Amino acid sequence: MNIARPRPGPVALVGSGEYLPQMNEIDRMLLDSLGEGPKRVALLPTASGLELGMPERWNTMGVEHFQGLGVAATPVHLIGRTDALDAQVVAALQGADMYYFSGGNPEHVIETMHGSSAWEVIYSGWLAGAALAGCSAGAMMLGGYTLSVRSVMRGQQPRWVPALGIVPSLAIMPHFDRVADFAGEAMFRTILASAPASLTLVGIDEDTALVRKGTPGAWHWQVYGRQSVSVFDAEGRRTLYHMGETVPLRE
Repeated sequence: MNIARPRPGPVALVGSGEYLPQMNEIDRMLLDSLGEGPKRVALLPTASGLELGMPERWNTMGVEHFQGLGVAATPVHLIGRTDALDAQVVAALQGADMYYFSGGNPEHVIETMHGSSAWEVIYSGWLAGAALAGCSAGAMMLGGYTLSVRSVMRGQQPRWVPALGIVPSLAIMPHFDRVADFAGEAMFRTILASAPASLTLVGIDEDTALVRKGTPGAWHWQVYGRQSVSVFDAEGRRTLYHMGETVPLRE
């Protein structure tokens, strides 16, 4: 049942932990913010489409997770470009109250979704009030640009890829408390310096979410979860925000 709502729905950028117990309170809050009545979540494992067996694993976990919250979940087999144009897949997305993208490769999910029939339905649903959540790569693809993490891990210079632009002024770095595991201080400074000038870089720790609610022109960003969110200004200075704190981000 899709409850009529007159404005874009909430956006949740999750650092890690999709479908795990530590996300229960965050997902319950998102669902409760949509109003009364039964709700349905569309599970989108698209970012893991290049990883054998992972889309099925994410969808199984998602169904069990949301069943535990008393909410119906539809596991959608949307793992490649052909699926994003398939009428049956598109029909499965219609009328969902929440769209949840799990983790994987942000570039793959962007290439799969950009300009597709599936993305048109999801975007329209979000504009009509459905919640839109992305974890890890699923969060990265919602920004204005995303960092090609795999290029950095191969020791190459940072490369920025145009993303889907739900939050166009942001670039999201998930698993941020573990950034030292794949990029030292020097590389991270190079990443900061290489980011497009229009972006604000936001690091979201594991088991943590940055959630936007409200109305256009009066959005309200807030931190949920056990760790913190880091926001970097144009000079690379870092400000930390913790559970319950409001994060002042420009639109």
